[in-house]
Amino acid sequence: MPAYIIDRQECSHHEIFPGVTIDTLAGEGLMLSYVTFEPHAVVEDHNHPHEQMGLLLEGELTFTIGGETQVVRPGQMWRIPGNVMHGCQAGDQGAKALDVFHPIRKDYL
Repeated sequence: MPAYIIDRQECSHHEIFPGVTIDTLAGEGLMLSYVTFEPHAVVEDHNHPHEQMGLLLEGELTFTIGGETQVVRPGQMWRIPGNVMHGCQAGDQGAKALDVFHPIRKDYL
């Protein structure tokens, strides 16, 4: 029987860029990642075929999505269609966010 409640330390853990770590949990077709950014950490511009949505929990991120740049604050969300170029940089205090991907990114498992 599958576990319904999972502690973050039981999730897959990766450093995806210097100073940016993720703890990831996947189901049948949905994936959730808890993302931690050290102060001023950078997610380099990239794209992937997966649809991505997120929610900023703490801190500040400066996002560039599809050539548009905007500062994101706690409570704000983002949506990034597949294959759209995007990246971000954390502010002075670092940041914490939730990212949701569909389909599952096997490289994060």
